[in-house]
Amino acid sequence: MTRTQHIRARIVWPVDQPPVDDGALVVADGTIREVGRVRAVASPAGAERVDLGDAILLPGLVNAHCHLDYTHMAGQIAPTSAFTDWIKCITALKGSWPAAAFRDSWLAGAAMSVRRGATTVADIEAVPELLPDVWRETPLRVISFLEMTGVKSRRNPGAILGESLAKADALPTGRCGVGLSPHAPYSTVPELLRLSAEAARARGWRLATHVAESAEEYEMFMEARGTMYDWLARNERDMADCGGVSPVQHLAQHGVLGPNFLAVHANVLQPGDAELLAGSGSAVVHCPRSHAYFGHRPFARLGLERAGVNVCLGTDSLTTVLKRHEQVLDLFCEMREFMASSPGVAPAAVVGLATVNGARALGLDGRAGTLAVGAWADAIAVPFAGAITETADAVVHHAGDVAASMIGGEWALAPASGRIPA
Repeated sequence: MTRTQHIRARIVWPVDQPPVDDGALVVADGTIREVGRVRAVASPAGAERVDLGDAILLPGLVNAHCHLDYTHMAGQIAPTSAFTDWIKCITALKGSWPAAAFRDSWLAGAAMSVRRGATTVADIEAVPELLPDVWRETPLRVISFLEMTGVKSRRNPGAILGESLAKADALPTGRCGVGLSPHAPYSTVPELLRLSAEAARARGWRLATHVAESAEEYEMFMEARGTMYDWLARNERDMADCGGVSPVQHLAQHGVLGPNFLAVHANVLQPGDAELLAGSGSAVVHCPRSHAYFGHRPFARLGLERAGVNVCLGTDSLTTVLKRHEQVLDLFCEMREFMASSPGVAPAAVVGLATVNGARALGLDGRAGTLAVGAWADAIAVPFAGAITETADAVVHHAGDVAASMIGGEWALAPASGRIPA
């Protein structure tokens, strides 16, 4: 039987359209059927009526890069002077965990994400054995990007990819889905990058790679020297692909860039890299608190945006959140950190990074990240009783759990009050 709801709030803000004072949605079969002013949005006969009162109703947030597996690693790795030292630390920590610890960590991160307003999460999955069981235990829409490396194991790239494809093919389709994630240019070989890109395009999947994350990675590819270069050479990585190219250019050479590609971090860019990303249709996922944890150079927001790159936001993992920050997967925190490091940026634009832009990066434009007719009924509410002109600022500065969360027309977090019998 079709479930129909008429949901009213003090302000309804689609984000890609101006906020509506005294607004409402009609939701049925998991999608939005109407949106607008209350007086123009009639409540269908038999609809369940919900009045959220003094609140802003906006699209569920889209976390375009996360590591749910690592949630319980929060605060366990202090910032290191060298990026390679941090890689060694997290590798050792992961190696000490039993499978059950990763499952508990994943579920804790998913529950935390729902409470803090995310409805869609792009998760890098390092422990594919968790799937699909963990999907069933969260209301989130999760795109699990199956992570692949290959330097340390020195295994055949085709075999590495084949295992990920076999896992993906065995997973059910529905609310959650899969993508591919060759981890980073430095931790893979060119053939794995090329094969992964070809497979993702052929299957209509998204592809995500950590790229240009650190100065050491940049030095490795541009100069064929440095801390990362020496460390990987000692570990018998074939370094013939290094020298004279930026990490972004390296990915371009091996066919990785494209409209389905998410360049995660993109912190250290060569002149022309932004234009290369833009021309390919690739998106960039920026993780502001992770950026602060590592003390990277200022993020090249203006250059990327001027080139026409779709920039969106992710939380990364809690292993890269400074202890002075709240240890929680929270895109509101990321929005505030972004604003603090980008003086003059408009709050409405920042909210767009965590909704509209993230949905576009994941191929969900028009379905997620907006409140529009035909979109998924994924919405959240934050308390607010101020002027409509302050809507965007109020959203960016919201702290704590959201007041309500709906995913696919079902309440993931039901409002504390406001239900009115039909």
